[in-house]
Amino acid sequence: MKKLPDTLVISSTILAFFIGLTWIISAGEYQREMVDGRNLLIPNTYHEVEAQPQSIASFFTAPINGFVSASEIIAFIFIVGGAFGMLTQTNAIEAGLQRLVLWSNKKKAYKMILIPFIFVCFSVAGATFGMSEEVLIFILITIPMAKAMKLDTIVGVAIPFVGAGVGFAGAISNPFTIGIAQGIAEIPLFSGWEYRVFVWSVFTLIGMIYVMYYVSKIENNKEKSLLPNQDKPLDVQEESIDFNYKKAIVVALLFIGIGVLVVGVTKFDWYMTEIGALFFVIGFIASLICHTPANKMSESFIKGSKEMMTAALVIASCKGILIVATEGKIIDTILFSITGLLDGLPKFAAAEAMFVFQSILNTVLPSGSGQAALTMPIMAPLSDLLGISRQVAVLAFQFGDGLTNLIIPTSGVTMGVLSIAKIPYNVWVKWMAPLLLLLMFAAGILLIGPLYFNLL
Repeated sequence: MKKLPDTLVISSTILAFFIGLTWIISAGEYQREMVDGRNLLIPNTYHEVEAQPQSIASFFTAPINGFVSASEIIAFIFIVGGAFGMLTQTNAIEAGLQRLVLWSNKKKAYKMILIPFIFVCFSVAGATFGMSEEVLIFILITIPMAKAMKLDTIVGVAIPFVGAGVGFAGAISNPFTIGIAQGIAEIPLFSGWEYRVFVWSVFTLIGMIYVMYYVSKIENNKEKSLLPNQDKPLDVQEESIDFNYKKAIVVALLFIGIGVLVVGVTKFDWYMTEIGALFFVIGFIASLICHTPANKMSESFIKGSKEMMTAALVIASCKGILIVATEGKIIDTILFSITGLLDGLPKFAAAEAMFVFQSILNTVLPSGSGQAALTMPIMAPLSDLLGISRQVAVLAFQFGDGLTNLIIPTSGVTMGVLSIAKIPYNVWVKWMAPLLLLLMFAAGILLIGPLYFNLL
């Protein structure tokens, strides 16, 4: 398969495209007013203004200005990334998973309990702290586990990858998608979590039933496996990790931290500074519990932060695009044009159009945080003009970004997982397509409820 452009190349291309648009599109503005702390556009106040075309120099200055403008968000993801680097260094989660695998091997029936349990655990991880790239580590454990259960590699990949993926799409408190999108949309951080818990439950249930249906099918007839000739386990490292009381405390600490996060956000109006500090404390205490040397602690923090570098650069670049469009006075013109296309449509049709747009965009810009930075400044005011809640706009972004990640070839995580597991892309599409259609159908229905009832 021909290698697709890197995310930064795509965002840079979009930046150049928007610079060109400032020379073509008429400049215009809506009047705005502050309502409950939100800067809202006033419908029917669009008017043309003097053109402000941006020079080629802005191609080089916009990303720097974007870094400055998005400094709080970028600092946040660096701190959270570093904190999870420290947490990963303890090997507590990997050790706990290995212990569950050993338990499942005692009795054949245990796997019918174990697989859904682990699937839900990964879904919780995707929904709460945005597990994504970390799946590349866990499949090295779950693939041999599936082999030991006489199942195929698809099951070994689906447990962590699809589990975390449906959780990511049904995010409850994912700081990299919901946190950034709601922050840009100027709505309380992680507000509407009650309905998102329901959304997460629906996605997780659909994914779990689909995986277990496939497990049951290939157990009864091995020839129904999409990889019937794959008999040998993959050549992966299967060293046993001691799951001692220290690692058990670290796992418990993570769950306690998630509980504290929910309380802090709902009761004390925590925002990025407090949430970032919470994750840092979790990583720091986990390292102390496991007696991680100071230098090793620092190295793991830096390693985790480095993994966020691409996301930070993409956010800065996308923020730069918006700065160019704003200074070129074309953002409101684009909003005016889109509103004209969607005007007259029922609310549910407009919301579904947002969902479809975000899904398509994710195939060319597969970065949740970058996509939030690029689209939410447009989608939030657009929802105001269409009479749709900003929470629904965030939900449409969340669905569009999350679900297509499970199959798109532009996702580094998706292609990395398939490469490690040696699953041909066409085989994965054949297995995944029915599930993706089910999830997207459910997402379309779940978007409708908040439009007509006070659910978010």
